[in-house]
Amino acid sequence: MLLETIEKPNDIKNIPKEDYGQLAQEIRDFLIRTISVTGGHLGSNLGAVELTMALHLALNLPEDKIIWDVGHQSYTHKILTGRREGFGSLRQFHGMSGFPKRKESDCDVFDTGHSSTSISAGLGMVKARELKGEKSTIVSVIGDGSLTGGMAYEALNNAAKLENNFIVILNDNNMSISENVGGVSKYLNNIRTASGYLDLKEGIYNALLGTRRGDSTISRIRKAKSSFKHLVIPGMFFEDMGITYLGPVDGHDIEGMVRVINEAKRVKRAVLIHVITQKGKGYLPAERHPARFHGAEPFDIETGIPSRPRTEANYTDIFSTVMCKLGQRDQRIVAITAAMPDGTGLKRFRNMYPDRFFDVGIAEEHAVTFAAGLAAGGLRPIVAVYSSFLQRAYDQILHDVCIQNLPVIFAIDRAGLVGSDGETHQGIFDFTYLSGIPNMHICAPKNKWELSDMLKFAVGFDGPIAVRYPRGTAYAGLKEYRAAVELGKAEWIYREREIALFAVGSMVKTGEAVRDALKARGRSASLINARFVKPMDEEAVREACREHIMIVTMEENVASGGYGEKVLDFMNREGLQNQCLNISIPDAYVEHGNVELLKKEIGIDADSIVQRILEALV
Repeated sequence: MLLETIEKPNDIKNIPKEDYGQLAQEIRDFLIRTISVTGGHLGSNLGAVELTMALHLALNLPEDKIIWDVGHQSYTHKILTGRREGFGSLRQFHGMSGFPKRKESDCDVFDTGHSSTSISAGLGMVKARELKGEKSTIVSVIGDGSLTGGMAYEALNNAAKLENNFIVILNDNNMSISENVGGVSKYLNNIRTASGYLDLKEGIYNALLGTRRGDSTISRIRKAKSSFKHLVIPGMFFEDMGITYLGPVDGHDIEGMVRVINEAKRVKRAVLIHVITQKGKGYLPAERHPARFHGAEPFDIETGIPSRPRTEANYTDIFSTVMCKLGQRDQRIVAITAAMPDGTGLKRFRNMYPDRFFDVGIAEEHAVTFAAGLAAGGLRPIVAVYSSFLQRAYDQILHDVCIQNLPVIFAIDRAGLVGSDGETHQGIFDFTYLSGIPNMHICAPKNKWELSDMLKFAVGFDGPIAVRYPRGTAYAGLKEYRAAVELGKAEWIYREREIALFAVGSMVKTGEAVRDALKARGRSASLINARFVKPMDEEAVREACREHIMIVTMEENVASGGYGEKVLDFMNREGLQNQCLNISIPDAYVEHGNVELLKKEIGIDADSIVQRILEALV
């Protein structure tokens, strides 16, 4: 097998040109086979096989640099840099990351995970290269979806001022190539990047400069050239910014892409290569259902059906059902997503109420301010977003929503530990970054019924409010405990003595297990569902301190700025002398891995908590 000859960076250059197609097929077969077992981002990687091969053929790694936007399409890059053996532990604890990681390889030059960052990072590396007098080629690879993020345009605006080479590859997997436009573009690209054309253009301009009527002649030439370009070149938006546009290019033609990349390396300014690819290419189920195979669970290769299908509803499913019911009852309700209608559970709402559904693309900042405008206009906007992505819109929450005290509802999915995607996706900071904002209110449901109740409460609440819920199966326990949701009020589930367990959201389930384990050891414990992180139920804390010797707070958030800190601060201000043990995530980034394993590793699983409580009581 050709794939077995790829053991280190640049080994691909030893593969004969006539075997490129076979190597691409072997890579696809390997990806399908391994990801069917481990899970991972399949569709995006299948679509970028030839593009990645072309980059590795045209560049010399690690001296040259590739920055992958998001990085979920970097699996072929990892294979070609000698990490094929690591795919057995892909996205598993202490295994290989599903995203670029500098600590994994010198060929991973920038850690990524969120979108629209690659051009900014690449531009920074270009400037560093200039200041250090180096000659490396720097390439940022960004998808058409990521290009909807405003940060990408901020970077392009800056890149337009460059007088040195910088290559941006736009990996566009959402449109077909028009043969007429593609043919003309290919012809013009060959001319415009050829030495003769570049030298002739510079020679003519230099000859005309300083001559009588020279400036006006140059102006007319430029106008005529610009008019012709607008007629035949689809990339005039980039050209008008001052960025050379090459394309569209067939993203599955390896030799053609190598030629274009080599041409682009010669241009002394920012160059954008527009590459057309097919997401999921080579695997029919992924081609037919690209969204399903974006982040795939383990699946049966023959059918594409998940090998461990879900049998119970998860929190996203519950949110989806409640949203449709709320939309039916209240015409003011509108839903906003940043390019994730499937992931956030808004697809059904979109189908039922298309006029009240808004997908703004990968633009969380815009999504939040857009929601603020909707709220100011008298509607009830619900922004459905993953916890780790909402942090990208912090200023908009603070400045555009909360200062005006607008009734925007944040449905925060994937809160807490999310597992296989690792540091960039763990939703462990939202209590911290939201609770410091005046006018913001934060609640977290203990089970699927409370998620429904909290969403209904949020819709009727006149101010900014966040409802935070985890990834995974919706907890169905404690169904009999369903007190009405009141602002800032906790819910006492079990009342006993000695130890008071204040659990937030997903940790109520863990709290149940902790209480049972303590009782088995002869200890008495109350369990309180905190419900609101802000405003916190101070009276519940006072009451617990009167009746218990130890207060234990439990949350799936970092300690700094979290619920536990707020309880401890309140106790200190009130002069309450009870022991207080804060169970939370350490001040560190949490790597990828199975959620239950990660909880045990960082000490927030039931057994670890029980052990810490017993040690503290001695």
